[in-house]
Amino acid sequence: MTKINIKYLAEKLNMAPSTVSRALNDSYEISQATKDKVLALAKELNYQPNPYARSLRALRSKTIGVIIPERINNFFAQVIDGIEDITKQHGYHLLVYNSHEDVTQEKKIISYLLGGRVDAIVMSVSSQTSSWEHLEQVQRHGIPIIFFDRIAQNIPTTKFITNDYQSGWDATRQLIDRGCRKIYFLLLSKEITIGKERLRGYMDAMKDSELPFSEDWVIQCAQDEKKNMEIFKSFLYPLDRPDGILSSVEKLALTAYHAIHQTKLRIPEELKLITFSNMKIADLLNPPLSTISQPAHEIGRECAKLLIQNLTKTPPIPIQDQIITIPSKMHIRRSSM
Repeated sequence: MTKINIKYLAEKLNMAPSTVSRALNDSYEISQATKDKVLALAKELNYQPNPYARSLRALRSKTIGVIIPERINNFFAQVIDGIEDITKQHGYHLLVYNSHEDVTQEKKIISYLLGGRVDAIVMSVSSQTSSWEHLEQVQRHGIPIIFFDRIAQNIPTTKFITNDYQSGWDATRQLIDRGCRKIYFLLLSKEITIGKERLRGYMDAMKDSELPFSEDWVIQCAQDEKKNMEIFKSFLYPLDRPDGILSSVEKLALTAYHAIHQTKLRIPEELKLITFSNMKIADLLNPPLSTISQPAHEIGRECAKLLIQNLTKTPPIPIQDQIITIPSKMHIRRSSM
């Protein structure tokens, strides 16, 4: 005999289980027409809700899951600090997971969190993430999810970003104004939104300058530091090497610093360098490193504020489908002077 449960009703009605559940609970988010359909079928099939399961669903874990692609990037550590600033005021704690830039690991984390271990998810996707099925599943389970920095553009929710295109354009223009004529762009991934936007800003600035430009100057880098070291040395040793580098992420810039020092080139006399980075020791490097710093702590706080409003207000304040941009700041130091 077929067990009549919410999943069965959802299949019969061609609806998501979360929609059926909300309709049965008279949620304000569900239209009256949908509620009528669900209640009619439930009555026809003599559906009896499980009071124990309902009581479990009503409980809150008071936990928010945070998924980041890597731990070594200072940006993500500062975002987590910003989130925690707000959540701890409301009795929520964080479960932080690292996908290690691996979409398979990212999917495993999502699957684990869907078991009712968190009330909401904040995340930045991995550099391998190019499809969104596992992220759509979060919303089907009725769990709020918002994105920051590396976003899933097709998921209807709030995403917090910074002005990556403009920052890419401004940094390239800065190098050009300082006399650079052959500027390389270090790219980690063409899949993630930040890489695409920073690259687009760089390419438009090069085109606007009317300087010679080759697409070979866009260097596709690897996750492995040793591989990147070999890539960088391969274009630093020849006489036709670049005289400027814009790095799209922090870790590529640090590897580039090592490679440049090993090739005995002088920064900034022979090669100028700017990177996207939130490292606090940028001015202690030799020479001090020019950076584009994202408002990481502020992004974290804004993510948390939005989720707390949704989780603690009655009725919950819906999370809008929107992109919120908080500008970055450029800090010019000697590496690009």
